[in-house]
Amino acid sequence: MNENFDVCVIGAGVVGCAVARELSAYDLSVCVIEKEEDVCSGTSKANSAIVHAGYDAKPGTVKARMNVRGAELIRKLSGTLDFSYRENGSLVLCFDEADLPKLNDLYERGQKNGVEGLRILSKEQVKELEPAVSDNVVSALLAPTAGIVCPFGMTVAFAENAAENGVVFRFLTAVTDIRKTDGGFEIETDKGVFRAKYVVNAAGVYSDKLHNMVSGKKLSITPRRGEYVLLDREAGDLVSHTVFQLPGAYGKGVLVTPTVHGNLLVGPSADDTDDKEDTSTTADGTASVKERALLSVPSVPYNKTITGFSGLRAHEAGDDFIIGEPDDAPGFFDAAGIESPGLTSAPAIGEYIAAELAKKAGAARKKDFKAERRGIPQASKLPLEERAALIKRDPAYGNIVCRCESISEGEIREAIRRTPGAVSLDGVKRRVRAGMGRCQAGFCTPLTMRIISEELGIKMTDVTKNRPGSEQIKG
Repeated sequence: MNENFDVCVIGAGVVGCAVARELSAYDLSVCVIEKEEDVCSGTSKANSAIVHAGYDAKPGTVKARMNVRGAELIRKLSGTLDFSYRENGSLVLCFDEADLPKLNDLYERGQKNGVEGLRILSKEQVKELEPAVSDNVVSALLAPTAGIVCPFGMTVAFAENAAENGVVFRFLTAVTDIRKTDGGFEIETDKGVFRAKYVVNAAGVYSDKLHNMVSGKKLSITPRRGEYVLLDREAGDLVSHTVFQLPGAYGKGVLVTPTVHGNLLVGPSADDTDDKEDTSTTADGTASVKERALLSVPSVPYNKTITGFSGLRAHEAGDDFIIGEPDDAPGFFDAAGIESPGLTSAPAIGEYIAAELAKKAGAARKKDFKAERRGIPQASKLPLEERAALIKRDPAYGNIVCRCESISEGEIREAIRRTPGAVSLDGVKRRVRAGMGRCQAGFCTPLTMRIISEELGIKMTDVTKNRPGSEQIKG
């Protein structure tokens, strides 16, 4: 298979999909190449789901600029593209008066970065806002513009809106080489050659590998594994803000935060690894995360834990995002080293790269660009009259498949039918949360598999958890 496009975006995580969505507003043919079976299958699926306010990044860095702009864009796009977001604010806790200068440094940094509403709170003010916080707190930085978001929902929203505006997605397609040509680039994959005038490198922990194929100025990305503990909705209202500890050398420490879906999330750890696929969890890592979280919120009810998971962050030695064209590879646009606050920054990175690339290509904006997208309605959350009308139009919305999350057959079928649609159990889970609840898919898996089998016209034995090789039924 050989295909030609104006632009090939490599990587269908939140950054790649944000870039693709922005590029779809221009008169350009765009393809997204992804080695997994779906969007949001790498770093974007396993993170803190935090919209950072922007006080942490060093002033003047690309991180700082993209963080603040990205947070602003997410507030707007959550309405335009219909994904879950809540501005719940964050607290950075200080437990020692000797560390108050560090807290003030964060405040000053945030002021320089243009973060609005920052305040230093007394112990009494912190306890009034969050009674469950440790009595050892002496002060905290309040960032009211911080938020929480559904990372799956945001990534899928970018991808679906991009597809509606003409972007093509090629899944299960791994890049093996990139060659410069007179007309742009040849991208060798295990499914054939793609030719493009421009390339956007949004490959996460593999972005150094792709960059080094075309540039003499080498990059080195270190995968940094972070482990998390997710608690049931019964624990979801323990805190209302995202609660951080003062940052250390490996990041912002262990956080305790509500999620937009009502759970409580604790984590992450920070362990560097040489393995770009190592998303394992460990007994020691889980124990460490739990113990450190108790410093902030001593009453975290770990008996309500429903699962643990880990994700990889793409750490670059320069500790800043690498965005734009290398001097020796014009037309090749990096979005590399995108670690925290990468999720927050994704819309801003997409906006910036698309504008720069379109300018270089001389591409005009489309007159018929469709900027809005509506998500899949969750029947159980609709007002009764709307729910009844939906079920009358399609009775499948009245058949509950996932009882923990109250997800109907109609939602699952629509998740598969959309473009790009779910083709696996994980793809369904990320779009509509079937299997995300207390039983962790223990009861709804067979029914969801049957629906996937029917919709895709495949055998039950061919239904996968994610990529080929993860079939759920053998023999």
